[in-house]
Amino acid sequence: MLKNKKMVQIYNCHPFVSQEIIPIKNEPDLICCGGDSLFVVSAGGCKIEVFDIRDEGPKFLCSFATIGKVLHITYSEVGDYLVTIEEKNAVTSLRAYMNWKFHVMEMSPVGVRMVGHMTQITQKEQMEIVEMPVSEPPTCISCCPVEGDLLVGCRNSLVIFCLKQQSEHGELPRLDFECSLMLHLTNVTPLQVAFCAGYIGVITDLEAFILKLDPVNQESKGTEKILTAESKLATQRSGRQKQALSKSVVHSDQDNFIVCQRPVELLGADCSSCGISIKLEWLGLPDEQSKSLEVNIILYRCFAPDYSQGYAVDSTRLHSLQLLPMYCTGNLVESEELCGNKKLLSLFCFFSLPHTGYLYTVMNAVELIATYQYSENSQQAHLTLQFLHVITSSKLQCYTTRCSAAAARQEDPYIDTDLKACPPTNLDVCILRMQLFLGLKSICHFKNHIILLTKASAEEKVGKEKVSKKVQSAKSSSPVRKPKISVEAEPAWNLYVINTVTAFKLYKEMVEYSKRYQANMTKSCIHLLNEAHLLLRGALMDHRLTDPAEKKKLLAAFKDSCAELGDCFSRFNVKNYRLALPYYKMSGLSLSDVISRDVSAIEEGEQVYRKSFLVYLKQSLFEEVDKELSKEAAFKVLQIFSISEPSHLPHVICSPCMRNTSPTAALEFLQKLEAVQPSCLVTLAKATVALKMKDLQLYRREMARYNEIPLVLGFTEEPRLLVSHKNELVIPTEFARHLKETQAGLLVAALVSFHENSRISLEEVEIFFKVLCEESAEDEAAPQLMVDFWEALLVYCAHESMIQELLFKLTVVYIQRICGKQRLGARALKTAEDLMNSYSQYGLIFPWVNYITPSEYIRTNDYPEEVQKLQSLLCGPSIGVSHIQPLVEQLPQNDNVGLSIRVLCDTRLGKYEMCVDKLLDQCPQAVLPYAYHEMKEEKQVLWWKKLLPELCRRIRGNGCESHLLVSSLKETLSVVANQLDPLDFLNLLPHDGAAVFFLPYLLQCCNYKQAS
Repeated sequence: MLKNKKMVQIYNCHPFVSQEIIPIKNEPDLICCGGDSLFVVSAGGCKIEVFDIRDEGPKFLCSFATIGKVLHITYSEVGDYLVTIEEKNAVTSLRAYMNWKFHVMEMSPVGVRMVGHMTQITQKEQMEIVEMPVSEPPTCISCCPVEGDLLVGCRNSLVIFCLKQQSEHGELPRLDFECSLMLHLTNVTPLQVAFCAGYIGVITDLEAFILKLDPVNQESKGTEKILTAESKLATQRSGRQKQALSKSVVHSDQDNFIVCQRPVELLGADCSSCGISIKLEWLGLPDEQSKSLEVNIILYRCFAPDYSQGYAVDSTRLHSLQLLPMYCTGNLVESEELCGNKKLLSLFCFFSLPHTGYLYTVMNAVELIATYQYSENSQQAHLTLQFLHVITSSKLQCYTTRCSAAAARQEDPYIDTDLKACPPTNLDVCILRMQLFLGLKSICHFKNHIILLTKASAEEKVGKEKVSKKVQSAKSSSPVRKPKISVEAEPAWNLYVINTVTAFKLYKEMVEYSKRYQANMTKSCIHLLNEAHLLLRGALMDHRLTDPAEKKKLLAAFKDSCAELGDCFSRFNVKNYRLALPYYKMSGLSLSDVISRDVSAIEEGEQVYRKSFLVYLKQSLFEEVDKELSKEAAFKVLQIFSISEPSHLPHVICSPCMRNTSPTAALEFLQKLEAVQPSCLVTLAKATVALKMKDLQLYRREMARYNEIPLVLGFTEEPRLLVSHKNELVIPTEFARHLKETQAGLLVAALVSFHENSRISLEEVEIFFKVLCEESAEDEAAPQLMVDFWEALLVYCAHESMIQELLFKLTVVYIQRICGKQRLGARALKTAEDLMNSYSQYGLIFPWVNYITPSEYIRTNDYPEEVQKLQSLLCGPSIGVSHIQPLVEQLPQNDNVGLSIRVLCDTRLGKYEMCVDKLLDQCPQAVLPYAYHEMKEEKQVLWWKKLLPELCRRIRGNGCESHLLVSSLKETLSVVANQLDPLDFLNLLPHDGAAVFFLPYLLQCCNYKQAS
């Protein structure tokens, strides 16, 4: 392999399998192909010969005469028609040849008509020539490969003819064209044009730009889109800038300077400063489309002339403009939407200077994805999905392309993730083959055929025999058979059909080729495998791939390619070693297969275990996969990590893939690790192995080595010691089940740590506890361990929304247990007193609450401890009462427990007067403690505005029989007397009250006022 200074990778693969000479009598002048056919315009330009170029070999199909000399010819597969630019009597005309296949004999009838005028044909199947008049002489043409529409380039304009079906005189529908749109260009004379799906490519001598026809809102005014010049470039282009190249150079005899226009590349919105003015003119009948279309320039490229080999227009101008579409196939993406739908996925634009070719992607985002540096002046180039074929005067060069790499990233959003990978678009340019041909003049391509037109001069023919001898001697050492070229049989011109090898065979050759570089040139090996991978990807993304057997073979090769790349990235010391993971995933290989591949390579003495392979192993083992390794493979994994990264052994043992690991072997590896690097995690790993071995004595000995906090930290470092996943379900491990019976507090603390370190979500924890406790006697929706977890989580939770969610969950459970008076068999980890002493969300129960529900009352009436927990929550600072108000309604109405909860809720809502009424009705002994605790500061006014009048009213209604109410009135009067002025206090006293009862309090008020 050679590498030049511009980083072009040159290989000697064999993309060309054979060549055949087309049996043609007259010297060819122009060629084009498509639809399994080759169209040859003979020298003189008034006759077109058609050959069938399918796999059976080139065969003459038919021929027909043209009206004038053909200057340009192109074929549209959509509609199966030919379009020519012809000249006759110094008049240039545009014509389309429809139904050309029916012109079997030269004397067959031919119909001639104007575009848009359907004439009645004499035969059902006959060729038609459609005259297509344009206002200016046509200079270039292009057919849209998606819709079949025609684009015609004229001196200062572009004209679009839409392909459509028409029917007249009751005949079957026939194809016709409608001249629909003209784009007037200022100071632009197209040299070549390309047309595809609303994108228009145009090149002149040294400029290339792409237009996009975009739909706009109907409110848009006018049909003119002017891209004004706002930069110095526009000023420099004033006047006639689009003259011939010779006029774009200004000579200064005084200063001996040559002034040329400056190279410029503009993308997207920046193209507004390119100075090109475009005006739309609708030529067809007005419709909705004509009201909602505008044109934008999305790419503009201006080049400076190259005078390295002297000055000549032909040796510096642009050529080979092409727009290449790629469609969604769904062969590499699992999507029902893509299957069977020919949807445009990507669009690529290629154009070339004599020494350099440029490949852009233009559909979603305009981006230069490849630059091709040629070894010598190019004559013409042709882009396909997989290759770029370039002809020089003496060589056919085959480059690889990056089209499939760019399109893959648009088709599949998982590319460039841990799930899928694809070689980048910025790989070094690669030449697979440089085949010698003398006098190359023209090239065209269709499917797996390359058509070459050669016209060798007399000098070239004399020197060709010497060159061919050297070539044949070099070829003799190649294992691949090459077709022999008979020099003597060749005339001055020839027309060749070069048959390209299938993607599958070329892939196999490239893989074998890459093995030459595995030992010393790993970058070249990976580069060639990347090229082989893109070759297969491009073949699978070809919409013409319909053979199920061929597709199956390519998919198998594609997976093999992914495995080869995975091997390279896992074994070689490369920067992007993490790509081994997605490539191995795409290969379809199981973890056991990958281990056996890499281990066998290591055992052959190739190298040590690379970091890339270990990263792949760790990532695969740490994912929750369903397939388990065999006992032998699991032991090999332990052995690998014991040698390379022993600190990861505890994590490896906890992997779901390692369930078949021998506990004895695992314990042996862990003991070796502990002797060198002891840690709590290693101890926990040994404990879980001891449980598998049913060795409870070893288990207890290991667990006793650390207290709770280090153990919780160890569990947090490896949550899979307690929690495993299977089919998206959260499953407790055997270790977790054992802790439930022996150390439930440690289990809850570990789960709280998992949640706070984002190792597990709240929903997953709840599922975990439900599964863990489903076999126990707890048949309620919230097992006690889950409630313990919610209570413990309140200590560490910092988010208000999460706190409110937990408080709501706890309130629901507390109320359900209070209503059912449930005393569970499972004991709570924290009592109400523990919660009040440790957790800020649980407040000390207010003194007046104990008057309503003293401890003796709760025990006597067999209420659970959740009564005090709920009361403590309502006495705390955090709970939002409005959310739990509907739940409180479930509590009994005529019950002190229900009364205490309701009064607590109403108090938090500010309903103090309502609380006074409830207490006076059901528990009057708690009124004064409630008033002392709640009616303070700004609420003190309630003593004389609510409590005093209400006590007087109730005593008046009951007489003086309620000694408790009278006692409460006396104390209330004593409190109010110390707060009000004597006159205000006097106005509060009832008019029908006994003076002997109220006079002492009035005197108290006066004395207090006088003393203050």
